[in-house]
Amino acid sequence: MEIKKYQFQIHGDDRGQLIALEEMKDIPFEIKRVYYMYDTLKGVRRGFHAHKSLEQILICIHGTCKILLDNGSEKVEVLLDKPYEGLYISNDIWREMFDFSPDAVLMVLASEYYDEADYIRNYDEFLKYIGKKR
Repeated sequence: MEIKKYQFQIHGDDRGQLIALEEMKDIPFEIKRVYYMYDTLKGVRRGFHAHKSLEQILICIHGTCKILLDNGSEKVEVLLDKPYEGLYISNDIWREMFDFSPDAVLMVLASEYYDEADYIRNYDEFLKYIGKKR
């Protein structure tokens, strides 16, 4: 499985750092939704789903967390620990977020508006869905 990370340009000086993100330039899709997770308790895992068409960029803008990516035949864990780095997740990939540091803030940029019909929330259904597409 190919892991695609984006390194965002850092603009900074003695006052601090700034990251600016523009759709179709820094982000490979039009951004239709932004959300973030914080105060995730120790031992809690989030996600447990895939999307049929939605694409995402995950950025741990503070702290650290890990992402499990699963394409139905291979699983890979990815550490997010840099606020200037984004993990691209295409559709048809099962994802789980875990091992959040107490100060973690995980921001997600999504290519589509929220649509429950785009979610696959059952792992066995995900494997069936992927099998039909291959």
